[in-house]
Amino acid sequence: MIASLRGRLVFKQAPVVTVECQGVGYAVDTPMSTFLELPPTGEDVFLFTHLVVREDAQMLYGFATEAERALFRSLLKVSGVGAKMGLAILSAVSVGAFARCVEYEDSASLVKIPGVGKKTAERLIIEMRDRIGPPQAPARTASVSVDAGARSEATDALIALGYKPREVHRLIGGLDIDGKTAEDIIRLALKQAAG
Repeated sequence: MIASLRGRLVFKQAPVVTVECQGVGYAVDTPMSTFLELPPTGEDVFLFTHLVVREDAQMLYGFATEAERALFRSLLKVSGVGAKMGLAILSAVSVGAFARCVEYEDSASLVKIPGVGKKTAERLIIEMRDRIGPPQAPARTASVSVDAGARSEATDALIALGYKPREVHRLIGGLDIDGKTAEDIIRLALKQAAG
């Protein structure tokens, strides 16, 4: 098992990078969250890695943080989720944002991720509930949509106000939140709750 790579970044074209270690170049697929954090080609780089061996190929996946790799490995255990979808999820949301989606049963945010349909989102919430810890504070994020971030902030705020996660999901789920800030979403949700 190749657990990590430290070497010179010799090529990068999303989502694939090549890291040269002691004269050997390793082709590594990365989520956009990792890709956007990479140094310029020619500089040293360190990646946490996960190797997938299939009958027809050996694929190496690289991550900027141990938390991203851990989530990727957990996602691979979910029925119907492969490496491609795992990378898509990590490219769209941070580890902390994904944990919040699971905790708050926010399938509406998950279905915005390319390749994730309603059934897959529901399966992710059910199967990942016991595999991830409590949501972490938002860390470095890349390619997280403004809508998803605003929705997540609004969800956290409404729960802090005493609303149950399912109730918050119902309130926000019926709103048109495209382009809205977290404050706008909270106002709309409270207005809807007041009837």
